[in-house]
Amino acid sequence: MTMNTLKDLYLDQLQDLYSACKQSMTVVTEMGRAAKSRELSEALIAGNKGISEGMDKIAQLCSDHGVDPTGEHCKGMEGLVTEARKHAIEASYGDDDVRDAAIITQYQRLAHYAIAGYGCVRTFANRLELDGDGKILQECLDQTQEGDVHMTAIAEGGVNQAATM
Repeated sequence: MTMNTLKDLYLDQLQDLYSACKQSMTVVTEMGRAAKSRELSEALIAGNKGISEGMDKIAQLCSDHGVDPTGEHCKGMEGLVTEARKHAIEASYGDDDVRDAAIITQYQRLAHYAIAGYGCVRTFANRLELDGDGKILQECLDQTQEGDVHMTAIAEGGVNQAATM
């Protein structure tokens, strides 16, 4: 697709974000299974629910604009997923608490990529005066940021401390 207008870019980025979310779900599930901390595991399950809800909203926005949400493949998220598997799932850890700290690190990298994506498409939607789209995307951005803050609280609330012992 040739990008001639901000709307073209907006739709392309919605598709890219949909791909990013879809790719992240598998590794978030894997990290949830690998987590020792029950709180962390439950937060990852909740994170996946939020990712799925965001995908549904993106798919609806794409449909509203007559584009297929699966029209792009996000190479950036592909790399982050590869790194998450390498560092949180496949790496050898002698201490499960250290693995949990690595899982949080990798989850937050995935989340920060999504935060950047949601922020950009929300800003495009607002500039294009697609106020309904902007509101939906702001909700997705807020939810993703809340998940990131929750992961920080889990890290600071005990996982990182347990990993130092």
